[in-house]
Amino acid sequence: MISGRSARVFALALFLTLPPALCPAPLGAEPYSPYAGVLIDLPPGYQERRTQGAAQRSFANGQGAVFEMELSGEGGDPAARLERARAGLGIPAGEPGGIESYDSHGLRAALARIEFVLDGAGRPLARGGGAGGARAYQGWALCVDRGEDQLLALAYGPAGNTGLELLSLSCLDSIAPTGAERYYWGPVTEFAWPRGETAETRLYNTALSARIAGGDAEAAQGLVDREFQVLRLFEGGPRWQEAWRRFYRMIRRDSWERLADALFQLERSWNAEAVLGGTRSVPGPDAAGGSAGGIAAGLDDYALAARALSYVQGFRYERDLIGSDVVNLGSAITEGRGDCDSRAMLWALFLAQANIPAGIMVSREYGHAMGIADLEGPGARLPLGDRQYLVAETTAAVGLGLIGRNVSEAAKWLGVMFE
Repeated sequence: MISGRSARVFALALFLTLPPALCPAPLGAEPYSPYAGVLIDLPPGYQERRTQGAAQRSFANGQGAVFEMELSGEGGDPAARLERARAGLGIPAGEPGGIESYDSHGLRAALARIEFVLDGAGRPLARGGGAGGARAYQGWALCVDRGEDQLLALAYGPAGNTGLELLSLSCLDSIAPTGAERYYWGPVTEFAWPRGETAETRLYNTALSARIAGGDAEAAQGLVDREFQVLRLFEGGPRWQEAWRRFYRMIRRDSWERLADALFQLERSWNAEAVLGGTRSVPGPDAAGGSAGGIAAGLDDYALAARALSYVQGFRYERDLIGSDVVNLGSAITEGRGDCDSRAMLWALFLAQANIPAGIMVSREYGHAMGIADLEGPGARLPLGDRQYLVAETTAAVGLGLIGRNVSEAAKWLGVMFE
């Protein structure tokens, strides 16, 4: 993906405080909410093509890839629902590569491979059918039991196209069956890498430990590597900016809960240091609701962002010259490594978890990424929507709001906000 800047030390003389804003940059599309609290974040190019009542949606892209969702009226066994769906496509029951049941964030789920043939009118044919205009398709089907109903989703495309196969898996993994799941990794990742038990794990360059599952790093890197391949499908095309934004959104979603305790431990520790060091105190209310004074508080938002920035600036610079440069954020925070993308994302995720609106800004031309946050204070800013976000350089030991002169052409930056 974004290669990041070469590992070097920036001289402070190269940095400046820019005017209040760089230039306008558009916000990326947010995940689509089709119905009944279900969220999806499809790759660029999928357009809604057919709606059948309030509980069915169908999307397709220009390469023949299809994504369909349906809500049934009642719950039940997800595997049985997938068996019926496969039968409707002419797939014999019990065919190899069939249905696998599992638990997805407390919900019963099932995943299945699908390979089928449609005639020229879109009707399923028996396996081996050769009517005129017939075409073979392959992909995946997912069913999640939400208790009061079932969510069925099919993602497929013309057989033999590896790119469409990746899109199909990415589509299904983007589903959040309920609002709560938007803060957890997707159902395909949960199937491939069940999280298991968490254990206390040391955080880089600290005496702190946090609850992190042993398989989190492998799962998160698997998500990064797959989504990097999806991203490459859009290189050089007109929708590359949408693809970049979605790439980072998918990583943010996958990382949110995995790192929640680690980020909380860091925040609590830094706030405690500030209180013990006497660097911050605010008035407190007395019994009558007035100001009593003398109650110590932690770092304010700006100071917290600066402390987090200093932390990620101390990571070891690391790149992958073959695949994605993005080191999964779990490895970044426990091993202290990563290039600009990983550091900027981790910094932004830390702020977002601390209820500070934050995100990243990326540049294809500069091969670089930085953090952005909704903070008061001097420095370079990137406008997104109706807000202007302060810039944070994560690969050089400089303060908030400072940006190198050689990467300061505003039109070459793209903003991506996290929640």
